[in-house]
Amino acid sequence: MLYLLFVSFLWAFSFGLIKGGLTGLPSSAVAFTRLFIAFVVFAPFLRTRALRASDAARLLVTGAVQYGLMYVAYIHAFQTLQAYEVALFTVFTPLYVTIINALFERRFCPISLSAVSLAVAGGVVIEFSQLRSPELWRGFLLMQAANLCFAFGQIFYRRTMARLPGKQSDLQVFGLLYLGAALTAALAALGTDWRAFEPTLRQTGILLYLGVIASGLSFFLWNVGARRVSSGALAVFNNLKIPLGILVSVLCFGEIADWPRLLTGGSLMAAALYVNSRKPLITSC
Repeated sequence: MLYLLFVSFLWAFSFGLIKGGLTGLPSSAVAFTRLFIAFVVFAPFLRTRALRASDAARLLVTGAVQYGLMYVAYIHAFQTLQAYEVALFTVFTPLYVTIINALFERRFCPISLSAVSLAVAGGVVIEFSQLRSPELWRGFLLMQAANLCFAFGQIFYRRTMARLPGKQSDLQVFGLLYLGAALTAALAALGTDWRAFEPTLRQTGILLYLGVIASGLSFFLWNVGARRVSSGALAVFNNLKIPLGILVSVLCFGEIADWPRLLTGGSLMAAALYVNSRKPLITSC
């Protein structure tokens, strides 16, 4: 649980750092650079001899989806959303976790659909004045794609690690996730104008922090922690970064939020999480 709490606080600062510090850099290049740095950090610990080819492939796919595709969509969302809005729209992640797990288990979960409805209502309240904005919807849809990828990765990683025949530790295989992620981000960055990727010294420092700490260390600790806590605790921690991220973005990075709408919509989203937590998250509905 301490792993998840620690990571939640680290991620709270990432939203504002990306929005306020990396503006002007090609988003695909930012995603690839961040994930490649994470791979370089974890590559020395990689041990694959005891892995079956099928399990190595599953780990590569996990990283490609949970981190690669997720980051491509996530970083692009910052082009149209404020940092606090990006944090807010991650509220759907635990709901997607429940639904994806239900699909794996081939079980229908009406509770999750009710929770999704409440969460959507909360988002409408908060962003009511911008509902006609194509930019808002583009950012919202990008964030839902990112949420789905991150939710899928959490489920698939747990299932993959549970089926490994050997005694491989998370540290010994996690480099495969970052390899899959970096390759996916590299494909997405093929059309990027790399001549426009000229980070300043400050931006280079932010990229190193995001790659080593916010991506490399944090995602590793998150997936390790997710395997060690109850499903209910995982649901709570999946959204702890939201209030933390909003507070940091508004108070530390000077973004302006409509607090009455934010609190009203946030209450509906909190109700959605409560409804979703009435049944176990990573088990059957």
